[in-house]
Amino acid sequence: MVREGEPGTEFAYRADNKRLAYEVTGAPDGHPVFLMHGTPGSRKGPKPRGIVLYRLGVKLITYDRPGYGDSDRFEGRDVADAARDVEVVADHLGLARFAIAGRSGGGPHALACAADPALRHRVTRVAALVGFAPSDAPELDWFAGMNSDNVNGFGAGRPDTSAIVEEIRRRAQRASEDPRRLLEDLMAQMTLADRRVIRDPALRRMLADTFEDALRAGPYGWIDDVLALRRDWKFDLGLIDTSVTRVKLWHGAEDTFAPVSHTRWLAARIPGAELEVQAGAAHFDAVAELPRILSWLTADDDATMSPSRDVLIGARFGQ
Repeated sequence: MVREGEPGTEFAYRADNKRLAYEVTGAPDGHPVFLMHGTPGSRKGPKPRGIVLYRLGVKLITYDRPGYGDSDRFEGRDVADAARDVEVVADHLGLARFAIAGRSGGGPHALACAADPALRHRVTRVAALVGFAPSDAPELDWFAGMNSDNVNGFGAGRPDTSAIVEEIRRRAQRASEDPRRLLEDLMAQMTLADRRVIRDPALRRMLADTFEDALRAGPYGWIDDVLALRRDWKFDLGLIDTSVTRVKLWHGAEDTFAPVSHTRWLAARIPGAELEVQAGAAHFDAVAELPRILSWLTADDDATMSPSRDVLIGARFGQ
């Protein structure tokens, strides 16, 4: 539950009276942007420091998806249900229009908002970083290029969902005893590109704190996330109209947690989406990309955007 005296935490309530915990950081009068956390994750997840958000003019809204942190569980939720969560929090804050970014497991949930008939007219821009494609995506080998830990975690070869649930419970129990263990497990699967990013002690500490916060109420958010990502998402990517809601898809070329083939597949199914593939980058490089992505998300709506394309960007200076 929320720690006594914890600043910044607010609650909004869904139509079923389940609560959603959220917080707002950055510029109070800035451009509102929702940031959807990864899997597992929480509203406390990696994000730019307040001074960076102020400089960018961003009012950043993060929330715990149901079952994580201080949000009530919504068992059986689908990826499409994220649109209702965002709608409830946006209404609670009195926001008419806003942008959305989603990282990793949060990417599909961000795209769901852009496709939702009742919400998409309020979403100005969407960015999905190192996200996933639907598990039943035609012409895509969903597990190809994915590291063994994620292959097991997403239940490859396990048609029985109970086996997936038990595997997540096991991992969550290990992480709850010491959140650093989950980070250690992840590091064992990382490419050199990701290890270079995770060398930063501040980021390691932030990730460990995020995992601890996400799993305080149990493994349920993680379980429901994985099951939702693995079954039908319950929304149509074809409903995303990039002439109304601009879409950027970013991925590190060396990602083995969510392979870049997933984002390439998404780009081919969202006409007008801008695809960026970062050479020499992997999964956790998305954290460093956030300030630049936030700048794009809050640009003037009439700013020029490149047409649908596949841009291979060179490695960052110093890599």
